[in-house]
Amino acid sequence: MKRELSADEQRRLTALTGARIEEYLDAATGSCFLGKPAVAEKIAHALQHFEAVRYRLFAWCVMPNHVHVVFQPLTDHTLAGIVHGWKSYTAKEANRLLQRTGVFWQREYYDHLVRDEADFRRVVRYVLENPVKAGLRDWPWVSAALAP
Repeated sequence: MKRELSADEQRRLTALTGARIEEYLDAATGSCFLGKPAVAEKIAHALQHFEAVRYRLFAWCVMPNHVHVVFQPLTDHTLAGIVHGWKSYTAKEANRLLQRTGVFWQREYYDHLVRDEADFRRVVRYVLENPVKAGLRDWPWVSAALAP
């Protein structure tokens, strides 16, 4: 169209592509290394390791092929730095556990700025309900802390 999208067009596009991506993720496509208990446990521990030091951790879920985390960076720590730390450490550990080498995580990640309490509750509920939505019953790698 040779023009920038309007705010409404951008919201609709994001909703459409986001829903399609969620369908693929919930279908457990790809390698699903994170569904292996030793790998999932290592990632869960990594997410919790710097809680109250680098960030406040509100909710998290390790799915077979992706991870959700709701957190708030603390002073002097950035979103990019925190995510880099998680991805760097867990990639090395997961590759070691799986006896493999090479790229483990995708380079990019999706982030969402939580703007108010209603959005916060919606995002936390989404993270906590994601395993059930994906058909994973009694999924052990999901947790939530108290609201802020």
